[in-house]
Amino acid sequence: MGKDYIVEKVNDFLMEEFELEKEQLVPDALMKDDLDIESLDFVDIAVVIEKEFGLKVTSEQMVKIKKLDDLYNFILEQQKN
Repeated sequence: MGKDYIVEKVNDFLMEEFELEKEQLVPDALMKDDLDIESLDFVDIAVVIEKEFGLKVTSEQMVKIKKLDDLYNFILEQQKN
């Protein structure tokens, strides 16, 4: 599963769940500041990662995700392990 697939799945979820526009979903977008994703929203994101990609995500791992690209790369790296 490549990064393009991950980007598409994550972006689709963010647009649907958080009513974000596709134009907002650029790799350098800051999760909290640019996309207004709150701490509790990260729980929803972790659940989707588990469901869509079969990965377990800890809160310690989610705290390190600052930009949208961090999220994409995190999923990509976890799949390799």
